Amino acid sequence: MTKMKILLTEGTGLIGQAICKYWSDMGYELIVLSRRPDQVAQTCSGARGIATLSEIPKDESIDAIINLSGAPIADKRWSISRRSVLWQSRVDFTQQLVDWVSTLVTKPKVMISGSATGWYGNSHDNILTESNSTQSQDFGSQLCRAWEDEASKITTYGVRLILLRTAPVLSAHGGMLQRLMVVFKLGLGGRMGSGRQWMSWIHIHDKVKLIDFLLHHSECNGVFNACSPEPVRNQEFTKTLSKIVNKPAFIPVPAWLLQLGLGELSGLMLDSQRAIPERALEYGFSFDFPKLDDALNNLIKLHQTACHNI
Repeated sequence: MTKMKILLTEGTGLIGQAICKYWSDMGYELIVLSRRPDQVAQTCSGARGIATLSEIPKDESIDAIINLSGAPIADKRWSISRRSVLWQSRVDFTQQLVDWVSTLVTKPKVMISGSATGWYGNSHDNILTESNSTQSQDFGSQLCRAWEDEASKITTYGVRLILLRTAPVLSAHGGMLQRLMVVFKLGLGGRMGSGRQWMSWIHIHDKVKLIDFLLHHSECNGVFNACSPEPVRNQEFTKTLSKIVNKPAFIPVPAWLLQLGLGELSGLMLDSQRAIPERALEYGFSFDFPKLDDALNNLIKLHQTACHNI
């Protein structure tokens, strides 16, 4: 397989580090745009760190761009100032990225750009495939729409585009699962709200594998849902995690309390999204962790092994 030169934006995060490890092992040349370029080599498997796009010469050939830009969506309440940060780090940055691509002598063959299943908003029991066109009017949904719209402009320059609507990523070393495990191991876990809302999710291994699959399959373009083919209701997620960590989960968090404390951000926990990766399956992608219990068992074992080795 031909070795590639790949630019990752904000590649020092959870997903970026995992992708860098995967492609570094394959011998790819990786460039990571980061606010802390001096730390990139250590955190991203030896990748070359840059602070600005201008550090890449206009005549340097880049095969692919993986656009992972975006401040953490769930770290802070969505105040006016926080919304501005989320918008600038996704929408405005992607606009700048596309403008930069327009100046390159040789354009990349493909860009895989981030989005989220939050694009669909609260969809109750409806099954969500990439063909769904109905979109909510909440902030998270509007953010994803604007983010995708800016990324779509890169096709003007003959670049193949993948818009990856990603569900919450489950990892042994960070993200949602790590935060939940602290609570559940204390025996303080429980369903959120009614527990009837659907949860889409994806194992980090499958997320990395899917990005690699889409990178190398030139027939793939447009929107892809990055999520397990088997979403679960929140109460099932709670029950499964409780069983695996061998702790009771009988302390539910009322919807009103989440809404009071988090405002519109509470929708990330309470909205129902039953997304299915229809297009990935149609193109022949296979998930190694389609079932929640297998995914959680694998990740918790990895977490325990990492803790033991510290």
